[in-house]
Amino acid sequence: MLPSITDSAKNYLIATAKKQNTNNIYFGVKGGGCAGFKYEWDSITDDKIDPKDEIITLDENTKLIIDSFSLFYIMGCTIDYKEGFAGSQIVIENPQATSSCGCGESVGF
Repeated sequence: MLPSITDSAKNYLIATAKKQNTNNIYFGVKGGGCAGFKYEWDSITDDKIDPKDEIITLDENTKLIIDSFSLFYIMGCTIDYKEGFAGSQIVIENPQATSSCGCGESVGF
């Protein structure tokens, strides 16, 4: 099950991709952070996309790329973008997470 993406997150990711002059946004997890794993965001070129990666089309130009390793850890999650007085951020609501840190970037499984 691929992650779901709210409209606000989708719009933010598309706008960010345009600002960074890229069409591909990578989302995944890697070991590290205070809870064991850390969510990772980056731009990725077409030649770095593995055939095993999952691709979510955000609009006619922008794609969200999820590597096959990370997919296991983020299946069923919701990607949201929230704005508030203290700032704005991407928020990952992950039903598989057993712990997380206060910054929201690090998660345990």
